[in-house]
Amino acid sequence: MEKRDFLGLSMAGTLAAGTLALPSWALAKDSRKPFSGPVLLTVTGRIGAGNRGPLDPALDRMMTKQKITFDKAQVFDFAALTALPAFSIQPTLEYDGKPHALKGPLLVDVMKACGVKATEKTALFLRAVDGYAAHVTAAEAEKYRFIVATHLDGQPIPLGGLGPLWSIFDADRFPDTAAKPLGQRFSNCPWAMYHIEVREG
Repeated sequence: MEKRDFLGLSMAGTLAAGTLALPSWALAKDSRKPFSGPVLLTVTGRIGAGNRGPLDPALDRMMTKQKITFDKAQVFDFAALTALPAFSIQPTLEYDGKPHALKGPLLVDVMKACGVKATEKTALFLRAVDGYAAHVTAAEAEKYRFIVATHLDGQPIPLGGLGPLWSIFDADRFPDTAAKPLGQRFSNCPWAMYHIEVREG
């Protein structure tokens, strides 16, 4: 993946402490229980009922600036993501040329939790906080066993590093991706991912 300059976000310490004030849409419609921490992932598009309402242009500033729109979404905080079955991979990363342990739920399981009914035409658009976006099909996400990584080498991935979420797969384990130069293996794996749009066709 090409090196990407991060936005100067000053909220890292606040996110780590989990002290961000939660807006009203952060209450799940089904349970009406507040999340234990700030929302880290928003999934929109061809999903099920969702657990939050439409985009608020006044408060959803980053999504508005990145021209994201939706009338409903499924949102996850750290606890909701880590409550899903976790899988571990150990790819060699381009940044230091060393293998690292990454852990998190399968991307396809996150999609199932959103009520996505994937077909051969389902596409996932993965967006990072700096606007970098990548595209994978649902079939590719399943074939390569993409995960939504929440942990790196046993620790939660920090904002300001490669997290707090990283959509990634173990490129070392697949001949077609392992044959690529290390710097070209992860172009569809945005770190600091915060939004997924599900499209059909």
